[in-house]
Amino acid sequence: MSAHASRLFSPIQLAAITFPNRVFVSPMCQYSSNDGFSNDWHLVHLGSRAVGGAGLVMTEAAAVLAEGRITPQDLGLWKDEHIASLKRIVEFLHGQGARAGVQLAHAGRKASMARPWAPEQRSLTPSEGGWKNVMAPSAVPFAENYSQPSALDLAGIQTITRAFTRATERALEAGFDLVELHAAHGYLLHEFLSPLSNRRTDQYGGSFENRIRLVVEVVDAVRAVWPAELPLLVRISATDWAEGGWDIDQSVALAKVLKEHKVNMIDVSSGGMTPQQVMPLGPGYQTPFAERIRREAQIPTGAVGMITSAAQAEHILRTGQADLVLLARELLREPYWPLHAAQELGDSASWPAQYLRAAPQGSREREPLASSAIPEPAIL
Repeated sequence: MSAHASRLFSPIQLAAITFPNRVFVSPMCQYSSNDGFSNDWHLVHLGSRAVGGAGLVMTEAAAVLAEGRITPQDLGLWKDEHIASLKRIVEFLHGQGARAGVQLAHAGRKASMARPWAPEQRSLTPSEGGWKNVMAPSAVPFAENYSQPSALDLAGIQTITRAFTRATERALEAGFDLVELHAAHGYLLHEFLSPLSNRRTDQYGGSFENRIRLVVEVVDAVRAVWPAELPLLVRISATDWAEGGWDIDQSVALAKVLKEHKVNMIDVSSGGMTPQQVMPLGPGYQTPFAERIRREAQIPTGAVGMITSAAQAEHILRTGQADLVLLARELLREPYWPLHAAQELGDSASWPAQYLRAAPQGSREREPLASSAIPEPAIL
C-alpha cells in the first residue's frame, strides 16, 4: 500500500521540484497593494494557507508593468523594489513546508478599473488613480464601462515580452519555486489568443499560429531566464463560452505547442473574455477541459473551479481528469481546508509544531523547506 491513502496528499513533481501534496492555492486578487508592493495583508493571507497545509501557495496576479494592473491596488513585480517584501513572504511559506509560486500578468484591455467592491465597477481616470495607456491586441473595448484600448504596435509587443522576462528574473531573486503566466480570463495574453478580441491583420492576428505567437514568444523569453529545474505553468481559459471565440480544440492544440516549449503544466480555467459568455456553472464544470488537455496533449493539468470537498478533489485525481487541483474561494472560506481534507480522506498531514496539540492522532510535525528554490546539485 502507498504511504498515502489518497492521491490528493501524495507528492507530485514538476520539473525538479517536488510538492508535498496536490492542493494548490489558486491566484486570487486581493486588490490591497500600494504601488504594487506586497504588505502585511499578503503575508497573512498567503501565509495562513501555507499554515493550513497547501502544497503550493501562489500569489495573486502580479503585474509586469504598472499599466498592466487590473486596478491601481494590484500586486506588482515591475520594479526591483518589489522583490524584498515578496521574498519575506516566500521565506515564510517555505518555513511552513509549502512551495511558493507567483502568477505574472498583464491586464490588457481590462486594466485601470475600480476595485470589485467599489460602488461602481468602471474604468478610472488618471485623477482617480487610473491611467490613459490601456493596451490591447486591437482597439476593441471589453464593455461599455471599460476603457477604450489602443492597439499595440510591434514595439509595444516587444516591450510586453521584455516586461515578462524582467518580472521573471525578479521572481527568481525573490526565491519563488514556480512561475505561472496568466493567459486566461480576458487579460492581455488571452486577448491575443481569442478572435473575439484579436482583430489584427499582421503576424499576431488571424490564423491560429499567429494568435498564439505572443504567448509562445513570452514562454520562450521567460524560459530563457527561468531555470529548467523550476516549473513553468500557463493558465488558460479553455473556452470563451461564446460563439466564434477561443475554444477547447484550440486549447488542446496550444497545450501541445506549449509542451514543446518547456511548459510543465497547464492550469485550466475558462471564460472572462466577453460579457456575453454563457457559463454552465456547477461543481466540476471545468474539469472535462483539464481531462481532455491532459489526455490529448500529454501534459500535466490542474483543475480549478467550484472544487469544494475532499471527495470531489480526490475523484478528479483518481479518475485522471487532472494531476492536481487549484482551490480559490473554498480556501478563502477555510484556510485550513487541506488539514481537514486529509483527515476526511483517512490520510496523514503535517501540522505546524505550534498546532500539534490540536491535530488528529498520528499527525506529524511539519518540516520547513530549504530557503533556496533551486535544488542543490547532486554530489557525485
